[in-house]
Amino acid sequence: MHIFITGATGLIGSHLCPFLLHHNQVTVLSRNTTKANVLLSHKVHAVNDINLVDFNTVDIVINLAGEPIVNKRWSDKQKQIIRDSRIGITKQISAAINACSKPPHTFISGSAVGFYGRQNSQSIDESFENPHHEFSHQLCKDWENAALLAQSEQTRVCLLRTGIVLAKKGGALSKMLPAFKLCLGGPIGDGEQGMSWIHIDDMLQLILFVIKHPEISGPVNATAPNPVSNAQFSKSLGEALSRPAFIPMPVAVLKILMGEMSDLLTTGQFVIPHKAQTNKYRFHYPDIKSALESLV
Repeated sequence: MHIFITGATGLIGSHLCPFLLHHNQVTVLSRNTTKANVLLSHKVHAVNDINLVDFNTVDIVINLAGEPIVNKRWSDKQKQIIRDSRIGITKQISAAINACSKPPHTFISGSAVGFYGRQNSQSIDESFENPHHEFSHQLCKDWENAALLAQSEQTRVCLLRTGIVLAKKGGALSKMLPAFKLCLGGPIGDGEQGMSWIHIDDMLQLILFVIKHPEISGPVNATAPNPVSNAQFSKSLGEALSRPAFIPMPVAVLKILMGEMSDLLTTGQFVIPHKAQTNKYRFHYPDIKSALESLV
């Protein structure tokens, strides 16, 4: 099969490409094609312009592109950069698919659990229809709608509502580890906010699972089946490192340091991967203890 990937040099994409290269032709979109080949393998065909891709020859599109959402404070300008980096490329892909005489049969496009916005302690699955209207929700909603423009009888669209991806290198965990290793880690605020997470191995296997199961379409929660509170996560990370984890981070301090972006850390949701479970995907790391022990 011929698979086209955007965001291939990011956390998920860089782990996913080696799996796909075993039996597939892989084309990736990258601003720096040389860097992409060095990071991913010279077996990857790297292009720096989406117009160089003939989507009539592509079987599967995996769209993971996007400016990191926590890299910079959310000024109006940065919010627009975050939106454009996701929605713009997704609209381009949808337009390219719609222009095909023989379009890709599967379009897997990124999204995030931020679609649901901040929620209380209730469990939320893909059928939940009462999101909290804030920046993260509107971003994900518009991002998903851009992907759904490609949906047709010839092309199924799957929307990966991804939680916090835990990996040995990169991602959220690498930002947390220094403080926890120095015994300075702990819950954020009261620690009651939900953290919906997924181990990088399950993230990759779930994408492969979706590819192999054409009956799956629409939103797919890419999260482990046992979300935890921030306090539970902090305690488990401390135990995995054999470090205490009881020093709380005051919400007021985070708001001063990060502004509106701090909402991603001080609020949350408990998201359940109902569609994956219904279709009998078996999680390798269903609980936070085993996931963190395998990584740290």
